[in-house]
Amino acid sequence: MLQIAWKFIKFDKAKSIGVVVGILISTFLIGQQLGVFFFLSGLMGALASDVKAEIWVVDSKTDDVNQLGRLDLRNCRAVQGIPGVREAFPIIITGASCNYENGTSGAITLIGVDASHINAVLNKSIIKEGKTADLQLDGAVSGEYFEKKNLGGNIELRTNFEIDGKRAFFVLQTKGFRGFGSSFCVTTIERARFYSNQSVNTISAVLVNVEPGKNIDTVVANINHTIYGVRAWPSKKLAASSIKKILSSSGIALSTGTLIIFALIAGFFIIGLTMYSSALDRLKDYGTLKAIGAGNSYISRLILTQSLLFSIIGFLAGFFLLDGFRRGVASSGLLFSFSPLMVLAMFIIISIISLSGASFALSRIRGVEPAAVFR
Repeated sequence: MLQIAWKFIKFDKAKSIGVVVGILISTFLIGQQLGVFFFLSGLMGALASDVKAEIWVVDSKTDDVNQLGRLDLRNCRAVQGIPGVREAFPIIITGASCNYENGTSGAITLIGVDASHINAVLNKSIIKEGKTADLQLDGAVSGEYFEKKNLGGNIELRTNFEIDGKRAFFVLQTKGFRGFGSSFCVTTIERARFYSNQSVNTISAVLVNVEPGKNIDTVVANINHTIYGVRAWPSKKLAASSIKKILSSSGIALSTGTLIIFALIAGFFIIGLTMYSSALDRLKDYGTLKAIGAGNSYISRLILTQSLLFSIIGFLAGFFLLDGFRRGVASSGLLFSFSPLMVLAMFIIISIISLSGASFALSRIRGVEPAAVFR
């Protein structure tokens, strides 16, 4: 069966190339849109997922890590007394305006944390240049490599700029630590209060790590039942809630889904019409097969086998181009990857498109009479 199907494919190279190109385009467009969507959704919950903390304790009305209210510092002390809590420390997350040496200005998200817990926010894997210890210097903050354009175009170490009219300078570069539509700049909690003019008793959230062997959900429940006016979230759930809220209030999911649907429809009709056209050109060949005893079931399997071969070839070519695109845009900071399960799911979708498109040809071939070979 495979051998005969392959001979049919090779015989009409122009039509075969057309089918493969249709599958390639569908694979590339679907993968591209999914990759960009995964990248953007990752940024939406980046704070909750990237910071090394198992639980976030925030204002009781907060369900988005990008829009934190204000808490009293006494809540941090109260959380420290909850059974199962190994450590609890405060964090300040606030917006600020910056003026840079090249005359431009912009907005950042300023993150302040105790000097002893800076490594919870800036782990070694995201530090490109500099040392976290230097963040204790007066006026020191971090800058994100991929947000260089939004940070005045120059984030070299010791580069000066202003945060809300107060002197600051970069002492550390991160790579891959940023949020949805904002540039993360990390400093000490005291300096974050200074730049944002916040009270020494004000914080944005309490970050919690539980004792070894303790259940995170149990500790979360204890915090929520014990302390009034706050809400404890497991980090993963807060990240998921943030993503859900942003997607529901923006058109990102709709636009991405629409483009993917159009890619599926385009692929279906390109493949279907091309295979139908090829079938019309090969009516005598299929009639010959019927004349020597092949039934409709055999012909159907032959068409579907051709379709499956087209899927494999087109998908491999499309995924090769997609991987090239992924590597190319990574240098600009658009980072995404596909898990083996996602790759398998994409291949199954492409195969379904191809097999469904083959139905155009099947509907025509099944009606072919063996006598057609003599006409």
